[in-house]
Amino acid sequence: MPARLKLLSPDQLATAEAAGDTRALVKHYLAALEVRAPGRSVEVRVPPFAAVQVVPGVRHTRGTPPAVVETDAETWLALATGRTTWGDALDSGSVLASGERTDLSPYLPL
Repeated sequence: MPARLKLLSPDQLATAEAAGDTRALVKHYLAALEVRAPGRSVEVRVPPFAAVQVVPGVRHTRGTPPAVVETDAETWLALATGRTTWGDALDSGSVLASGERTDLSPYLPL
């Protein structure tokens, strides 16, 4: 996993949640997605905090990836924790997904 992403310990996660530390929470849940969906065929972006490549398939190495998921931090945290569903986020336009393998519903919530 990239050095910029790391899974938080249960105590660190509780502290980040209590403090409302969006950056730490986004990075934690992106790291958790990377563990649950290892691969490099889809880039998941949560600007301005981080991006990660996940999901088994053809590896992307240069330029704009052919499969991209992008969302804001609030939606990402809602998806990761089960407060919203993948379908609801797509339908509302809170998630933009293009390319193959961008359906993250099998991996969510984390």
